Amino acid sequence: MVEKLSESTNSFAQADYVVLRKLVPESVRSFLYEYVLKSAQTGRLRLGDSAVPDTPNFYSDPFMDTLLDLLLPRMEAESGVKLFPTYSYFRVYRHGDVLRRHHDRPSCEISASLNLGYVANEPWPIWIEIGGMAKCISLKEGDAMIYRGIKIPHWRENFPGEHSAQVFLHYVDQNGPYKGMIYDGRKGLSKSPTISGLMHQLMSATVG
Repeated sequence: MVEKLSESTNSFAQADYVVLRKLVPESVRSFLYEYVLKSAQTGRLRLGDSAVPDTPNFYSDPFMDTLLDLLLPRMEAESGVKLFPTYSYFRVYRHGDVLRRHHDRPSCEISASLNLGYVANEPWPIWIEIGGMAKCISLKEGDAMIYRGIKIPHWRENFPGEHSAQVFLHYVDQNGPYKGMIYDGRKGLSKSPTISGLMHQLMSATVG
């Protein structure tokens, strides 16, 4: 359903992050990209949050929570950690947006930042700080970075393009201090049989 491991779990264990190229099939990426753009254009999304004012976003959308669940085995394999899902979140960044340097909250112990698509001359990089050194990570469409969001400072500088759609998938260690944050304190994920069936179908589709 998903591509095999791109890097060993040792890289995540040693560096607290790993970059995954083409994490999801193109059928999934393109569907979700069009979905979030239409959601933003129709005014269904909330505008702004504490991190990025006036930028369309959505907490635990049913499609994204389903993706969160479907990618759980891959996240566990890449991180080498048994995980509980907490929540998904997406933004459609706009021209001039800046994501301030920050750490994530406990529900985001281990996270994936997935680039769904963009209109810009090049991918908008995410910056992380490792061992006191800033590192620039460029993610193309469908690429993702798994990282320890509560440990690694991360940020984005001024966005020069038209828009960039990003989804964030958050998990916690089943045996760690934040295991009580499963589902981010909710009774479960925002899913439905219809959406789950469609997402399974898209995940199984071959590119070509």
